[in-house]
Amino acid sequence: MPIHIVLFRLLLAAALGGLVGYERETIRKPAGLRTMMLVGLGSCLFTIASAQMAAGVPNADPARIAAQVVSGIGFLGAGSIIRAGTSVVGVTTAASIWLVAAVGLATGAGLYFHAIFATVLAYAILRIVERFLETKKYEEEVEKAKEEQ
Repeated sequence: MPIHIVLFRLLLAAALGGLVGYERETIRKPAGLRTMMLVGLGSCLFTIASAQMAAGVPNADPARIAAQVVSGIGFLGAGSIIRAGTSVVGVTTAASIWLVAAVGLATGAGLYFHAIFATVLAYAILRIVERFLETKKYEEEVEKAKEEQ
């Protein structure tokens, strides 16, 4: 694979991870911009490396490394989930880490449309749902205040 394609894929994976990380960072979540950029970059590099290592080996299966990336990301995501009494926090951040790893894998495989579309969709979901939940919480507080009067 030509070096300019490798560089493009690595930069794109880091940038796409950065978009999701920026969203997490702006609402003060523990896994933010740097973490997501590194997850995307690392996943992309594993994909590129596995494809290049398998290129000269008959019957090699480059998907095996990608499968191990998914397992490894599970540990990273699990570390972001915290149970406090009856509530659980960090699940959305864990899912975001998982998604960014998938985006990095797709970018490393040259599936640019898939990676970009998934990132934009994830960013929209994170932003729109957050606003919806804030609006719903505000409406519930107003309703509760009316009932107390």
